Amino acid sequence: MELIVGEGDPDLDGQLSDALDAVNALRTAGVAGARELTVKLVDDRGLAAGVSGWTWGIAAGIGMTWVREDVRRTGVGSRLLTAFESEAKARGADRVFVTSFTFQAPGFYERHGYRELFRWDGVPREGEADVHFRKHL
Repeated sequence: MELIVGEGDPDLDGQLSDALDAVNALRTAGVAGARELTVKLVDDRGLAAGVSGWTWGIAAGIGMTWVREDVRRTGVGSRLLTAFESEAKARGADRVFVTSFTFQAPGFYERHGYRELFRWDGVPREGEADVHFRKHL
């Protein structure tokens, strides 16, 4: 066997995802498989904002949220989040998980009913934190 350490590897990510999906399906009979969930807003300049995540059974998770600077504080983020939550609920999810660094948008999620589960202080550097949230839909 050979141990290989490297940078990002999309092929490895795909193989790991497929292998974990197979294990999860065996252990959670009757639960619909994980599905990706994306919401995006485009304008004449291209991508203005987007959210990407997943649903699996009764849970949904947000992996990434981004809003272009010129459309921030216009309600775009709220529209994206509402659409994400609505689709997650339609798929059977009743809770959503998300993380946000303190220099990103934890207040945004709190204003939308997300409650802090825990925070990892000193990540990614001292003086910052990785804040984990959950919302019941």
